[in-house]
Amino acid sequence: MDIKDKVGERIRELRHELGLSQEALGNKAGVDRTYVTDVENGRRNVSVEVLEKLIKALEVSFQDFFTSKVFRS
Repeated sequence: MDIKDKVGERIRELRHELGLSQEALGNKAGVDRTYVTDVENGRRNVSVEVLEKLIKALEVSFQDFFTSKVFRS
């Protein structure tokens, strides 16, 4: 699993915890739903700026985002 897949998996995990749809997360972060879909599926190399928007919309810190078990393997 490469870093794009890991980031996507973590975003999906947090989105589900908040009970958000991809569209709701996209609206909250200011990005298109299709972009969220592509990121979650590891098809997008997300920029740091967009990653920051998504992490803020998911209501976690960068530290909490990256200390997940997803990034330990």
